[in-house]
Amino acid sequence: MRTEAVRAQLAARGLGDRYREFTVSSATVALAAEALHCEAGRIAKTLSILTATGPVLVVAMGLARLDNRKFKDLFHEKARFIPVEDVERLTGHPQGGVCPFALPEGVRVFLDESLRRYDVVYPAAGAPNNAVQLTPDELAAVTGGQWVDLCKLPEELA
Repeated sequence: MRTEAVRAQLAARGLGDRYREFTVSSATVALAAEALHCEAGRIAKTLSILTATGPVLVVAMGLARLDNRKFKDLFHEKARFIPVEDVERLTGHPQGGVCPFALPEGVRVFLDESLRRYDVVYPAAGAPNNAVQLTPDELAAVTGGQWVDLCKLPEELA
């Protein structure tokens, strides 16, 4: 099971105790925030996008939206979200549990600058009922993700 691979990756970095599993769904930003009793912005949502060179994951603050212009400027193509029926095959994780850990070879991870607004963020951990508590720097260290500016914030946060 992929959650075991996620937990092993976290444990290898001394972060195994940060894993959280819930009896309720955390498959959306709102549900994850409710399960964790935190604000929605702290949820580190993972956007699964298919590019000409393969799948990429963009991890962003829960309230942020992908900025299509910024994406096109960086990747030189329009963002195309991975179809739901292909998410698990391409990312190794089910819809609602896609995370930037324990990925198939070749899946690249990008961390949006919006995550740096928080001292602690909560990405999913391979299932639609779990998460992991990390600082943005810990998230970068564990995933090897590249910091980028690909998202826009809601007006009230900009």
